[in-house]
Amino acid sequence: MEAYLITAGRIVTIIPLVFCMTLLMGKRQVGELPVFDFVIAIVLGAVVGADIADPSIEHGPTVLAIVLLVLLQIGSSYGILKSRRFRHIMRFEPTIIVQNGKLLKHNLRKIRYSLDQVLELLRLNGVFNLAEVEFALVEANGEISILRKSQEEPVRARDLGISTPYRGLATTVIYDGKADFEMLERLDLNGAWLEEELQRLGISSVKDVFYAELDSEGHLYVALQKPGVAEDKKQPIEIGSGRRLDDWITPASYPIVSSTLP
Repeated sequence: MEAYLITAGRIVTIIPLVFCMTLLMGKRQVGELPVFDFVIAIVLGAVVGADIADPSIEHGPTVLAIVLLVLLQIGSSYGILKSRRFRHIMRFEPTIIVQNGKLLKHNLRKIRYSLDQVLELLRLNGVFNLAEVEFALVEANGEISILRKSQEEPVRARDLGISTPYRGLATTVIYDGKADFEMLERLDLNGAWLEEELQRLGISSVKDVFYAELDSEGHLYVALQKPGVAEDKKQPIEIGSGRRLDDWITPASYPIVSSTLP
């Protein structure tokens, strides 16, 4: 019984410590970890697992090992930021696999990528014809970056001499029935404005809204908490300015209504 209590106590104490140490290590996805960080993560998991599974292991040295491993990782991250030479040693460098439209076989062998893997990565990036690629690089995290041939690039507005209005990020103002007053204040708006807009749309309370966002053009998009009765067929949603929202109402979706700033 004592061993079970020790194990439970170690889980309660070690998990918050590992969580805090992980936050100190920085916000990076697993696929984006440098090699050294990946090794640290494996060793850290082994140390924590051994400490939890074996009550005979002293708890103090385990805590010290965790702290030292994290400090080592933070030190290596600082070195990577400050020294280019150190960065070359500690992490993979991008590898060119297509140059001037030609596939570089020797570089594929160097990183041990098969042609099938390359073609799969190209397809995942929307390229189904190798002849469209001018340059392609395998990045340090294993993903591929592609530069298409100029004649294969899609036409952009500036290529046609067309000026376009500014379009910024949409801002969340309601999330799961709760208004974000801090974000409203940043937009020079307030709760009274939000309630007025919701009432204009026939919504009596913020609690009835699952999600609402305000885009840079002043359009307010609202998804309600309760699914409404929608037609079986898909139909586009009209918004106040006459534009059409790239969403659809279906029987299983949240009903969406919208408004536009005056």
